[in-house]
Amino acid sequence: MPVRDTPWSAGTPCWVDCQVDDPAKASEFYSTLFGWQIQGGEAEAGGYLMASKDGRSAAGIGPKPQPGMPSVWTTYFATDDSDSLATRITAAGGQVLMPPFDVLDAGRMAVVADTTGGVFGIWQARAHHGAGVYNEHGTYCWNELHTRQLDTAKQFYADVFDYTYTDAGDGTNMRYVMFTPPGGTEAVGGMNDDSLMPGDPMPTHWLTWFQFDGVDTAVERVAELGGTILMPTADSPFGRMAMVAGPQGEVFGLIDTSVRAG
Repeated sequence: MPVRDTPWSAGTPCWVDCQVDDPAKASEFYSTLFGWQIQGGEAEAGGYLMASKDGRSAAGIGPKPQPGMPSVWTTYFATDDSDSLATRITAAGGQVLMPPFDVLDAGRMAVVADTTGGVFGIWQARAHHGAGVYNEHGTYCWNELHTRQLDTAKQFYADVFDYTYTDAGDGTNMRYVMFTPPGGTEAVGGMNDDSLMPGDPMPTHWLTWFQFDGVDTAVERVAELGGTILMPTADSPFGRMAMVAGPQGEVFGLIDTSVRAG
């Protein structure tokens, strides 16, 4: 079981949480789907709920900071200094939507947007290091940016996090890159060029993928629990996958990386 007891390296996706209208109902959905144990919700924590898997932190569920915003899953990137990183984001052309602030003794965070409109969080760990379990059934395993301005996004994240990139698509039917932070030896996330995808364009967004052993079963369970199937189950070189939305509309991916084809 991949676990972590120390802060994540700077530039690494270190945490995910969803913002919904009704965190209690969302906790029922995700605890049934992923087998999470969910605690929290105290007023001093803003009603934020912490989900754990086998006793280790897995994800968060919280109320929307502003009424009327869509329900979403948010990806957070580790940083050693939220304030200086927020300054760097602004200098690179991004926006600071929620300036750095302390979250009790857990850490210091901000919510920002890149130059293509992709919203993400930054997390400076203190008592809460981020995900304590990952890359296994019922936990997040991959985070990727979907944008129609891939080159612009690559430049922004290289300026902010000093990423280097590795091409993973064929460049014609699929433009996809994986990013690696400085000093890293493995890619920690990806970016997809959505301009090559058919259908109506979606706004730039970060997509969270959760590992699920038996994706076909997961898709059936999502539908039974009131969720929506956005992309039916399909095989890929990365795993058998599907894209779904929770009952309150938050979009996420499901993938079984042990089943690969092509």
